[in-house]
Amino acid sequence: MLFPTITMGLIAGILIVIGYLRGGGQHIIGLRTAGNMTIQILPLLVCAFTVAGMAQVLIPHDILAKWVGVESGIRGIMIGTIAGGFSPGGPYVSLPIVAGLLRAGASVGTMVAFLTGWSLWAVGRLPMEVGILGWKLTLIRLACTFFFPPVAGILADRFFSKLI
Repeated sequence: MLFPTITMGLIAGILIVIGYLRGGGQHIIGLRTAGNMTIQILPLLVCAFTVAGMAQVLIPHDILAKWVGVESGIRGIMIGTIAGGFSPGGPYVSLPIVAGLLRAGASVGTMVAFLTGWSLWAVGRLPMEVGILGWKLTLIRLACTFFFPPVAGILADRFFSKLI
């Protein structure tokens, strides 16, 4: 976490300097905008991190292992796929939950399936997608991506389960 934090800090600092050099108070406007976004997203982040932390300590290890752990196999991958597809919110919600479940004993394959299902299926996003793109394109996209979350989970379990 240190390297990404330092990198983002450097990028932020460089952008503030660029805004300052451009004049017109752009650096102040940018910092105010950042502050407003922080105020808007902070409650969501606190809740997501709380869910992730509580999942680590409240879900009994044997239940976690049975349903989404290494022993869960394809059943766990399918649970991860479906849970990911129905998971609400953006990365601020899903990523802390996945991190917490991994620390609590969830398998790599299940969490890869969760994240892939979350990004490709996104059931909560479907009404907007249908409204903007129409049923036909939405169904074509779903048909083309339907098998990717479980396949990604199976591949992650098969080839990368020893790395984490």
